[in-house]
Amino acid sequence: MHIPWCVRKCPYCDFNSHRAEGEIPEQAYTQALIADLQQDQHWAQGRKLTSIFFGGGTPSLFSARSIGDILNVAESLIGFDSNIEITLEANPGTAEQDKFSGFHSAGINRLSIGIQSFNRHHLQQLGRIHDDSQAISAIETARRAGFDNFNLDLMHGLSGQTVAHAQSDLQQAIDSGASHISWYQLTIEPNTEFYSRPPQLPEEDTLADIQQAGLELLNKHSYGQYEVSAFAQPRKRSQHNINYWQFGDYLGIGAGAHGKITLAAEGQILRTNKTRQPQNYLARTGQAAGQQKAIPRDELAIEFMMNALRLRDGVPTSYFTSRTGLAQSSIAQQVASLQSQGLLDSDNHRYRATPLGYQFLNSLLQGFS
Repeated sequence: MHIPWCVRKCPYCDFNSHRAEGEIPEQAYTQALIADLQQDQHWAQGRKLTSIFFGGGTPSLFSARSIGDILNVAESLIGFDSNIEITLEANPGTAEQDKFSGFHSAGINRLSIGIQSFNRHHLQQLGRIHDDSQAISAIETARRAGFDNFNLDLMHGLSGQTVAHAQSDLQQAIDSGASHISWYQLTIEPNTEFYSRPPQLPEEDTLADIQQAGLELLNKHSYGQYEVSAFAQPRKRSQHNINYWQFGDYLGIGAGAHGKITLAAEGQILRTNKTRQPQNYLARTGQAAGQQKAIPRDELAIEFMMNALRLRDGVPTSYFTSRTGLAQSSIAQQVASLQSQGLLDSDNHRYRATPLGYQFLNSLLQGFS
């Protein structure tokens, strides 16, 4: 579920997000999301929803009532698995914090809070609208609202950041009791303000030192790395993330949202994408609001591996056939070559990168392209 508005566009952000100019058309957009879901419900093909992720943008700009309305319709149309995970991305700003209890009552059972850093100077560099005290307050407010399962987003490799700075950020996240930490390196992406005016980032040796020290600290405190930038306490891995990286199906609802749907009878896997501009998306409420395209058969293997091998534990080899429709024999030569190079595990029951392969993941993936 994509809600595309933000109070302000961050200079590093290349997501489909738009600065809110004036009042957000919350009611109209909520109805558009519901209409979109009604149109796409057939893609569920009898399967219940196991996770819902409200991403953005800043979904916490919407009211708890609107979020609740969307969830009620989703449950009515498709149905919820008994252990469904429902995540909402939230900013630490004071206005959004006031809504946390309402979100919990509406059915949200997991928050993902965009902290990015606990360092006031780094937050200013990143163009964030909150400061360090609001970041801490947001976590405390989430706990009081009843959230015992929440993720904190943290960046590293920031301008002027030292190993000690990065360690301090991580330690504060750990001390907060977060069940999940998304810890990822700042990258400069096209079509962002930072791309036009790039900041001075740390040297490669410093970046490597930050990464190594961070991995050790997270591991020391029982945050297991299950994906490149995802770390979780035991039994707190994100169901949404796992499904995505295991090449599972998902519906993309909202402006700019992407989906993936398997049509087993037709032997096709579709990528869907919705109209990006919010005003265009709203104008097409009740109509087809996007496009769909089948993944070419000769691209399925690399698409599968680009997802699956980001997982630290990889995936069962049986997933390759069940989720692509291709025989394992079709990649046997590539698998054998990568195993001989020490990049792919020799376990015949799982496709999994070796420690060396995980360190040089791009080189590993090139073996399937």
